[in-house]
Amino acid sequence: MELAQVRLLVSDFPVCYHFYAEVLGLKPQSGATEGPYEKFSPTVGSAGIALQDRAMMAQILGELGDSASGHRSLVVLRVDDLDSYCEAITSRGAVLVHGPDFMTDRMRVAHLKDPEGNLVELQEWLLLQT
Repeated sequence: MELAQVRLLVSDFPVCYHFYAEVLGLKPQSGATEGPYEKFSPTVGSAGIALQDRAMMAQILGELGDSASGHRSLVVLRVDDLDSYCEAITSRGAVLVHGPDFMTDRMRVAHLKDPEGNLVELQEWLLLQT
């Protein structure tokens, strides 16, 4: 078994597409800016984040039509230089809700929310630094 992706159900697909592609700088697979589906990949690694239109999934399953409330997901992205990355994404419109700060003595983190309220954690692993 292989994890293919984490998929987020979103109500405003174009706004979320812009956030993951233009603000966070992840590479879209096909360029489907209006949806109903798009996979995004970081520059390294094989894991991906995908967006799925919530209304489309509601039609398929006969549920999930309502917007999610509360923190129901946490997308985690590892970056090499947390301060530089945070500076870059805030200049493109991201709003940090926490950090950058130490989470442990081995990891620094920052948190933000995507346009649907999904939490995104940015991690800098201090153990990987020499």
